[in-house]
Amino acid sequence: MSRPPITRRTLLSALGVGGAAAAVGASGLIRAVPAHAAIPGPTNYSATWESVGQHPPAAEWFQDAKFGIYYHWGVFSVPAFANEWYPRNMYNPGSGENNHHRNTYGDPSVWPYHNFINGANDRTGRFVQFAPRLRSAGGNFDPNEWAQLFVDAGAKFAGPVAEHHDGFSMWNSQVNEWNSVARGPKLDLLRLHTDAIRGRGLKVLVAMHHVFNFTGFYQWAPQQSDPSLRKLYGQLGTAAEEQLWYDKLREVIDQSQPDILWQDFDIRRISDAQRLKFLSYYYNRAVAWDKEVVATYKDGLENGGAVYDYERGGPAEIRNPYWMTDDSISSSSWCYTVGIGYYSLNQMLHSLIDRVSKNGTMVLNIAPMADGTIPTGQRTILLGIGDYLRRFGESVYSTRAWSVFGEGPTKMGGGYFVAPVVGNAQDIRFTRTKDNRVLYATILGWPGSSVNITTLSSNRINLSTLTGVQLLGSTAGSYIDLPTRTQDGSGLRITLPSSSAPFSAPAYVVKLTFSGPIPTLGGGGTTPTTTLGVYADVNYATGTALAVGSYTAAQLQSAGIGLRSVSSVRVPTGHQIIGYANDNFSGTSWTFNADNPDLRNTGNNDAIASLRVTFNPSTYQRITNVTNGLALDGGGATAAGSPLKQWSWDSSTNLQWQLVDLGTGYYRIVNRSTGLVVDGFGLTANGSAAQQASWSGSNNQQWQITDQGNRRYRISNRATGLVLDGGGQVASGSTVKQWSWDNSTNLLWTITAA
Repeated sequence: MSRPPITRRTLLSALGVGGAAAAVGASGLIRAVPAHAAIPGPTNYSATWESVGQHPPAAEWFQDAKFGIYYHWGVFSVPAFANEWYPRNMYNPGSGENNHHRNTYGDPSVWPYHNFINGANDRTGRFVQFAPRLRSAGGNFDPNEWAQLFVDAGAKFAGPVAEHHDGFSMWNSQVNEWNSVARGPKLDLLRLHTDAIRGRGLKVLVAMHHVFNFTGFYQWAPQQSDPSLRKLYGQLGTAAEEQLWYDKLREVIDQSQPDILWQDFDIRRISDAQRLKFLSYYYNRAVAWDKEVVATYKDGLENGGAVYDYERGGPAEIRNPYWMTDDSISSSSWCYTVGIGYYSLNQMLHSLIDRVSKNGTMVLNIAPMADGTIPTGQRTILLGIGDYLRRFGESVYSTRAWSVFGEGPTKMGGGYFVAPVVGNAQDIRFTRTKDNRVLYATILGWPGSSVNITTLSSNRINLSTLTGVQLLGSTAGSYIDLPTRTQDGSGLRITLPSSSAPFSAPAYVVKLTFSGPIPTLGGGGTTPTTTLGVYADVNYATGTALAVGSYTAAQLQSAGIGLRSVSSVRVPTGHQIIGYANDNFSGTSWTFNADNPDLRNTGNNDAIASLRVTFNPSTYQRITNVTNGLALDGGGATAAGSPLKQWSWDSSTNLQWQLVDLGTGYYRIVNRSTGLVVDGFGLTANGSAAQQASWSGSNNQQWQITDQGNRRYRISNRATGLVLDGGGQVASGSTVKQWSWDNSTNLLWTITAA
């Protein structure tokens, strides 16, 4: 019997939000998807933060993928010296790059960077140019071979840096004549990459670094008189450069249809209008393609339905919402350089395992040579990762973070530019299946004849529903039963097959299978009170920790909380959760200022569709700089324009602050002693002092507080985008400054109830 088609609009209307059990196809018809799939976003996006913020940030496939590969390969690979910032530093007098360039090629004023694109002779008469040739044409570049290597490495997505800071586009651009089809290789490198990667069944990532091209990269390059060279060197002026930034993104979107569009820093320097044009265009094109896409950011897209990206790092603990990190196979450079060194296989693999356990995905950068050769040392590491994932991938792919990430002495993550480290046999990382019935404990070394998992002690978890314990075997799908185990107050002790490892592996996985859901860790409300989160069952079972921020229904679903399924909440002192009956923070609302183990007693069980996690405005807070440990200090000053200082904590009301959520994603920061607010005064220069003033409601007095992981926050001014800066190791009484965000701990603050 035929029935009229169900449209997406009908489904959304029936649910009150995007449907959790269906998604829309290009035809407008509903296609069935798994019940755990992310709630679809709107069918049309407008260029407003409210609209693009409804985009589900971390698609289900992205959370399942866990591991991807990208690569810094381009014109900067030709000099193969220092790093990928060679184009910038070759113009900096006295730098190593400048001296190398003078000795090898000539004075940069005579032998400029664009000679590497157009081709020219160096001092020895050797012709140099970025012009890789396909293997089919007698060269060393084979995009299909690259793509197969990525598959063999266990990556689920891959793709190129389509444009770095140097301004050279690796696609057939109509808006930038400095591109790989018109010059240099005379090849559409982006298309060659994407066709090969998709041909191997992988998702496509495209990385764009082009904001910094005109916001500082060519700081020392001479001013160009030729209009075309001004375009290459980022000298067109703000309005023209912002338009070019958008036009390049639009070309990349249309030509490659990226599943992930990754962007480097400084997006915050782009006007809201252009940022919103980009996001709405990308998301609308994805609707037309019938694809779930992911936009990532390091700054500037906090409210845009995108995924936050850590550079070379990650949080020290589990972080929600879902995040990612980009890391490199080398500590010295992101592009190939002569003499480049590499991290070890175990450094890279243990970092991947750690990041997955903390609710993240890792994309690993490799560094091909200018002619298209991927060096043997890099291949070896990639194939080692692939061998591990091929054998033990069930504990990585399609898993989710558990209640805690792990245990053991080795600390990993905790910020940005944190070098990968190797774990040991005392380090364990947890993941779980999406149905919450299997818990994986990955041990970062062979522990001997037994392993004691202290997290699973009898005073923390009831293991009566544990039906099987196995060691993942040396080949995929093979298992070694581990029937002997005992649980007491010190942990779950499992007897292993022998004191020596039964096979060689960088890490070993114990699989714990339960007859029902994995029991709640800490049972009955013993989870530490610093945890802030929402849970689908009473007594804090089956839930997720949350960072300060706003969560639509789609974002809650992405974090593992289904539509209107919240049954208990954790709210530590100084915070509050505001739940809403409808999506997008509308309808009846409920405010929670403390833990509640059972919402059935309050009449709002399974009623929350969206929520905000904020600081409690009735609680005064201590705001402490991460680098120097000094607290934000109003100083008792009452005059507008008084400087904002720092002081050793002494419980004075001068050091206590009220954080008032304005409902727009920004806060008013009010001193308890004086009633004055923190004010950026519209100052845009790095090093400008932050000041205090009476509340006027201006953008200068509004601050975005962004959780950077491990309960450390970036405090950004709405008017200028600059962040509060402690200035490093300074003395009590030092002035608080404002600075461009650069991941330094000088710019990070902890916020705790005073």
